[in-house]
Amino acid sequence: MGRPLANDWSKYLDPLFKRDSFQRLEEFLQYQKDKKISIFPPEAQIFKAFELSSFAKTQVVILGQDPYHNEAQAHGLSFSVPDGVKIPPSLANIYKELELDLHITPNASGNLERWASQGVLLLNSALTVEKNSPASHSKTPWVDFTEAVITELSEYKQNLVFLLWGAHAQQKSELIDDSKHLILTASHPSPFSAYKGFFGCKHFSKTNEYLKIHHLQQINW
Repeated sequence: MGRPLANDWSKYLDPLFKRDSFQRLEEFLQYQKDKKISIFPPEAQIFKAFELSSFAKTQVVILGQDPYHNEAQAHGLSFSVPDGVKIPPSLANIYKELELDLHITPNASGNLERWASQGVLLLNSALTVEKNSPASHSKTPWVDFTEAVITELSEYKQNLVFLLWGAHAQQKSELIDDSKHLILTASHPSPFSAYKGFFGCKHFSKTNEYLKIHHLQQINW
């Protein structure tokens, strides 16, 4: 499996790559590859979130569950799709809330690389998924890996904003030191739950207000 990194994440991720759990993960993914099972995103994009948002630059973490499981959607960033791909319902609702909150007209593209390049870590709990099989890798050692990432961010950074949407993401709050960081929670932006508290949460303006208070660069959403 291809790994990063040409930035400072290597200091934090290299020890995780040496864990027994990560070795088991690589064996699992190699087994699926040998069985000709389609896995998303493409291997070269699995760690894209870390490549676009260095550890030092990371200011915001948006946690998703797992990559999109349909052809050509997943490209290594939670909630994001490549240019030219139809915007998925959850992302469409994220754009709606952004318009409600900050009056930003929804982007025609679902590619969130512009957020990642500003220090928004778009992290999924599992970084791979089997084609047409949502949550198929959600109980693999990816969980150990990404929970360790969240723990390291909490421990070694100051004044991060964690956006935890939905019950799955909110379970990770126990890994975060809320005396050092801001945790914002709401229902998931999926069409099944967006009206239960996601719409109107104002997380985008609250994020920027917090960053401003701490003299950090605000995000151009």
